[in-house]
Amino acid sequence: MNLPLNVAPVAAAPASPVVELRQYTLNPGQRETLIALFDREFIESQEATGMTIIGQFRDLDRPDMFVWLRGFDGMDTRKEALAAFYDGPVWAAHRDAANATMIDSDDVLLLKPAWPSAGFDLSGLQRPVSAEQENSSNENHLGGIVVIRIHHLRSGAETEFASRFAAEAALIMKAHGVRLLAAFASEHAQNSFPRLPVRASENVFLSIARFDSAEAHASQEAALAAAPAWQSFLRAVQLDLTKPTETLRLSPTSRSLVGARFRMPR
Repeated sequence: MNLPLNVAPVAAAPASPVVELRQYTLNPGQRETLIALFDREFIESQEATGMTIIGQFRDLDRPDMFVWLRGFDGMDTRKEALAAFYDGPVWAAHRDAANATMIDSDDVLLLKPAWPSAGFDLSGLQRPVSAEQENSSNENHLGGIVVIRIHHLRSGAETEFASRFAAEAALIMKAHGVRLLAAFASEHAQNSFPRLPVRASENVFLSIARFDSAEAHASQEAALAAAPAWQSFLRAVQLDLTKPTETLRLSPTSRSLVGARFRMPR
């Protein structure tokens, strides 16, 4: 297969059974510095240890937040991959510069696909080799935005919530033109790499969707909210929620795998 000169092939990969959602609070004005460093130094170097850098994003509503997702083949391989990277030469060379941009890097959710086919499908995707075409506007050249909705659940509600979401909410979203990329629930296994904290007490369900633009997101969300079937779903799960749902509106960086060509596996 011949590829354009500005992209690198990404091997076909099944959905990562373990995923981290990482939200970093940065010093004011430092997000572009971290993105440039991350996209240049921390993608291939992490993937060389066996992990997958699924996506990295600007938060459209919080200018000092950097959000990213990385996946692993399991908890044991997570331990090995993280040890190899954080004890390795690339992190040693660049950690001071990276850490200088950050106020907090401990907001981390450890996740697993909410049902067997709910993880990301990375097959056939291509990551640009270079970030030279990066621009810092809210709508970058990849097009579209990624929206993560974090539902905080009472203990024991995960299985029923995920089943109802798959059977009802996912179909309603599809009928209203919402492209669901993945869905995840909390992974409650013991943190296999305690040097990096995770929010172990959290009990969450995440949906991850892509929209063509912020305007398209607003329009489709309004249509969804007005749909009787969606209202019925929300009423049915209301008692499972412990606090208001969080919504992250995210713009992928130029080297993020999550972009316009993503699809939800079936």
